Amino acid sequence: MNGTSLPEIVVRPPGPESRRLAAELRRVESRNVTYVGQDSPIFLKSGAGANLQDVDGNIYIDLCGAFAVAAVGHSNPRVIAAIAKQAARLLHGMGDVYPTEEKVILARELCALAPGSFEKRVYFGVTGADAVEAALKTAVMATGKPGVICFEGAYHGLSYGALEVTDRDHFRAPFAGQLGGFSRRLPYPDETTWLENLAAIERVLGDRTSPAIGAIMVEPIQGRGGDRPAPIAWLRAVRDLCRADGPLLILDEVYSGFGRTGRWFACEHAGIAADLLCVGKGMASGFPISACIGRAEVMDGWPTSTGEAIHTSTFLGSPTGCAAAIASITEIRDRKLVERAESFGPLIEELLRDAQREAPDNVKGVRGRGMMWGIQCCNGEIAMKAAVEALRNGVLVLTSGPLSDVIALSPPLVISDEQLRHAISVLSCSLK
Repeated sequence: MNGTSLPEIVVRPPGPESRRLAAELRRVESRNVTYVGQDSPIFLKSGAGANLQDVDGNIYIDLCGAFAVAAVGHSNPRVIAAIAKQAARLLHGMGDVYPTEEKVILARELCALAPGSFEKRVYFGVTGADAVEAALKTAVMATGKPGVICFEGAYHGLSYGALEVTDRDHFRAPFAGQLGGFSRRLPYPDETTWLENLAAIERVLGDRTSPAIGAIMVEPIQGRGGDRPAPIAWLRAVRDLCRADGPLLILDEVYSGFGRTGRWFACEHAGIAADLLCVGKGMASGFPISACIGRAEVMDGWPTSTGEAIHTSTFLGSPTGCAAAIASITEIRDRKLVERAESFGPLIEELLRDAQREAPDNVKGVRGRGMMWGIQCCNGEIAMKAAVEALRNGVLVLTSGPLSDVIALSPPLVISDEQLRHAISVLSCSLK
């Protein structure tokens, strides 16, 4: 396995070692976490580039990029070397008390990368939900208004602030009594409904009977919501609503950022910039770190620290996480992976539309940009069966969407042309 390998299945997955580990995990982990069934899980052992290998020796092509995290490939040598070097020097810092130089370098890099010619500032976190929590708190600190407009199908994380703006009863219903109730949820638009949706946003903004709206939170392309791109015209119109004394625009690009869609950030397709931009996942290509990047005057809604920050965490600005992110961003830039994702977009669309034509009774449509695509199946059973069949033939995909009826593709940006064509061919056969 060298990162550009084609699949090699030596035992039907999940193999005996994966099954043994699954039985042991079931005894020691909360039963809510890992799904254990006849066809799942496989246990991963190693990775390189667009390949993953399980504990039974099977080699796969990864079309999900480990939830879109492995932007520069699994176990990228540059990222691994940066982590090892930093860990040997100083593994853990004291980010909000005694920071390290790496925190400064990464913050400066993120401010330069994020769209917008205005001055920016950064709030670091560990997970994507951390970035969302920082954005929600920043919005109320800057505007004094607690309300947030969010959208159906949204996934912003599962911590309590993030869960309030995340959609789907599966996640929310057990904890409804503990949620804040500060959100107003509207349908996520498509090309036929965006004008109606815009009018609904304007009605909510004019409603004086509910909490005053301080922010609108949007994924330019919904990830776990089913890989749904928002209409470009709608994104621009929402940006226009968030002007002067209006609400802040929070863009959640935890999934779609760092080259995934053929731009550094998906909002650049619409030519807009966020007041607050949430990023993570592909930022460090495997090491847990995230950030909220904000317009300086918005970020300055926070008071100056007097020695006890209002919002912080133990691992804020981890030097090892910062080193990993700096290396990952450098790799994306040096290998021109943003441009690569853009150039692969038309090929992926062509291959997926061919797959749709070959399975018209099972596939409704395809959608996406760059290297972030969704295959809309006719129902969740079809999507799940296709994902299992693809796994058996050495290709890893995930299902997404509220009904789990979308097959999501977010491969490492380093995937080869040969791997991509082979993997989608396998997936096309699985969809039949």
